[in-house]
Amino acid sequence: MTLHAGPTSQTFISQRLRLNYVDWGNRDAPPLVLVHGGRDHARSWDWVAEDLCRDWHVTAFDHRGHGDSDWVSDGNYMANDMVYDLAQFIHQLDRGPVTIVSHSMGGNVALRYAGTFPDMVRKIVAIEGLGPSPARQAEQRETPYPERMAEWIGKKRAASGRIPRKYESIESAFRRMIEENKFLTEDQARHLTLHGVNKNEDGTYSWKFDPHLNVWGVEDVADEFQHQTWAAITAPTLLLYGADSWASNPEGDGRLDHFNNAEVIEFENAGHWLHHDQFDRFMKTIREFL
Repeated sequence: MTLHAGPTSQTFISQRLRLNYVDWGNRDAPPLVLVHGGRDHARSWDWVAEDLCRDWHVTAFDHRGHGDSDWVSDGNYMANDMVYDLAQFIHQLDRGPVTIVSHSMGGNVALRYAGTFPDMVRKIVAIEGLGPSPARQAEQRETPYPERMAEWIGKKRAASGRIPRKYESIESAFRRMIEENKFLTEDQARHLTLHGVNKNEDGTYSWKFDPHLNVWGVEDVADEFQHQTWAAITAPTLLLYGADSWASNPEGDGRLDHFNNAEVIEFENAGHWLHHDQFDRFMKTIREFL
């Protein structure tokens, strides 16, 4: 998994925000878009992109509030705004239908895009991209909505006064990265850290993502609208899950029933970032699917 020359970095505009994207070239090949997860960044896909860019025109963008993209002024991040960003990015590429490989929050966003614009997606892979399980949602909803709303306001107020955590060195940020995901190799964690931090004026380092991303809204779109959107996807869909992840496998919790053309594959010895944890198996699996 040695990396060579990286991609070029460019920008596009979405809802007045300047968003960053990276492009691995090979523009005459079919378009493939990589969509990263929450508190991550586009360069998290480097190993995947390098493997695929021989056969595809691979691009990946930084979601709003992530990587080298702008933060939103009010600190409120909604999944539907991110769907707009993805739609705008693909519209600006001016090529379609596209193939999408996505992770976590990015999978949630990409699946909504695929259901909203079914003719624009050829095939889609989503790694743990369906959001909280029905059981987790039911547990959250046991607390009345007004109480959850009051808690959200308290958390947002606290977040407004919080400055991004500072690390004395890249090394200490790297150790935090390893703590967060013990499946990562040291090389993977260093690469993710290097592209995931900014150097502050005082010489310390902070993660690039907006701290407000730690506080999500109380409720997203209604369940029935989410289910309608999944049902509207016409592209062949591959849903991947790590056996050691917190995420619930949709084959066992009923969510797969809302898809018309999806299969689920579970990866042993892998957590939420299974594309890092089981890279070789992941690449073999998606190459066979794509």
